[in-house]
Amino acid sequence: MTGPLAGLRVLDIATIIAAPTAAALLGDYGADVVKVELPGDGDGARSLPPFKSGKPIWWKVLNRNKKCVSLDLRQREGAELFLQLLPHFDVLIENFRPGTLDRWGLTAEQMWAVQPRLVILRATGFGQTGPYRDRPGFARIFEAMGGLAHITGESDGEPIHAGYPIGDAVGGLFGAIGVLAACWKRARDPDAPGEEIDLSMTEATLKLVDNLAIKYDQLGEIQGRIGNSNQFSAPSAVYKTRDNRWVSLAGSTGPLFGNNCRAIERPDIIDDPRFANNAMRVEHQKELSGIFSAWCAEHTLEEILSAFEREGGTIAPVYSIDQVFTDPQMQAREAITSVPDADFGSVRMQNVVPRFKNDPGAIRSTGGSLGQNNAEVYGDLLGISASEQERLRAKGII
Repeated sequence: MTGPLAGLRVLDIATIIAAPTAAALLGDYGADVVKVELPGDGDGARSLPPFKSGKPIWWKVLNRNKKCVSLDLRQREGAELFLQLLPHFDVLIENFRPGTLDRWGLTAEQMWAVQPRLVILRATGFGQTGPYRDRPGFARIFEAMGGLAHITGESDGEPIHAGYPIGDAVGGLFGAIGVLAACWKRARDPDAPGEEIDLSMTEATLKLVDNLAIKYDQLGEIQGRIGNSNQFSAPSAVYKTRDNRWVSLAGSTGPLFGNNCRAIERPDIIDDPRFANNAMRVEHQKELSGIFSAWCAEHTLEEILSAFEREGGTIAPVYSIDQVFTDPQMQAREAITSVPDADFGSVRMQNVVPRFKNDPGAIRSTGGSLGQNNAEVYGDLLGISASEQERLRAKGII
């Protein structure tokens, strides 16, 4: 095991995307992660498209760097076996509705009785308290009620969700951060007790859109939708090129604005009083953006990128995923890497982010099949004989 978290042991009993993402991130950084699923159908994420030859390929990324075991926590023997596993782990990640584990006889107190330093991450749509605590949660719920969808889309159009469940990804990031914070306390204090982390995915999305709350609180402003324009800097938008490609423009500082103006051969507007500073540029962004839009429409993508690179401007092509694969920077950094896979020989996926120079993380495996590591975990870790494992399997415990 390599990576800064080598030696940390994580038990992931969560399902679908958000909380398992937190566990996968810890695994990227070297943690030893065991994924627990119900016998039979397993985690519902196995049913999420896309599929290749009947195999769920998203699963292979979402649950990479995890050993897969099956266990029915709802049954008494399953709960007892779970409590035998806990002393071997530092972190538990779960996303059942509040009180579910308690009903199965697995309260925090019972878990801490067998593993006093256990860090428990509880990830739900709305948290462990409040009137919405028992509601189900999905990324679109988090994005809608966390304020993100309201500010996304055209000013005269409907709220827009991203083409990916970004609320789940954000929740996974906050989950991993929370676990690391709790583990740091245990690293510096050997006598620190167990910790229980209450992660609301909706609150995680709300935290993502940082300035909305203080702007409303202090100015009474409710931010709306303005399409691909920017509330905070100008010119900043997405423009179509002559060869029907797309570029995205940014740059809020005076020097970068000057570079961008020189790139489109309009140094005269640098000293235009309407565009004297960023606040003025935002106020007059419609006419300013029109200048850049018209210029981009008359030039090819290659011409645009060359001009902006020459002047030190800030523009980027809007990539589809195939273009990400072939970009020289992405290739030089190995942002997409090949990973051995039992079903397809190897598959390509995103590399570990961020990079650690002296103790790098790694992708050791893709997400595996249901229960493929049962013998290793139950046999080697707990010493359960093959015959006893077979009995548990026959009863649907594992």
